[in-house]
Amino acid sequence: MRLFVALNLPPPVREALWTAAAPLRELGLPVKWVRDEGIHVTLKFLGEVGDEREPELAAALARAAVGARALPLALGGFGVFPDFRRPRVVWAGIAPEPALEILQHRVEQEFAPLGFPTEARAFRPHVTLGRAARGARPSDFVGRGHGARGRARPDAEHAPIWRCGVSCETQ
Repeated sequence: MRLFVALNLPPPVREALWTAAAPLRELGLPVKWVRDEGIHVTLKFLGEVGDEREPELAAALARAAVGARALPLALGGFGVFPDFRRPRVVWAGIAPEPALEILQHRVEQEFAPLGFPTEARAFRPHVTLGRAARGARPSDFVGRGHGARGRARPDAEHAPIWRCGVSCETQ
């Protein structure tokens, strides 16, 4: 199963992001959009992992989350990774929050000894809203996003929601 460690956002925040991103979805871009109930903040992508590893993953996640508190996250603005010439991921931004960066770093530290390499790129907190569809070309996006300016600003406190100590979903 393809797994990742994530913070689940409360339904009102997911709904606000879904609504704020409506102008983007209406552009008809070749993007597979994330359903509103699937909107989350990824802390670490794990990849293919066997079910038998759930106990050690749950223990690592519990260690990483020790002392963690609800996080005040300010969401706003849209962008793409890696850049507008080759958009692969459409995202909503998250303002810098030291507690979120510390939590993500602790997740990296706890999962590295289990064989999950530390991410080489700097952590750029965001919420993935969609991924470019297979066969999408950069020209499919050129000049199409300029009319979709929006800001999602549901400032709220978000607590991680763990299922059996592991918050992960199939991608």
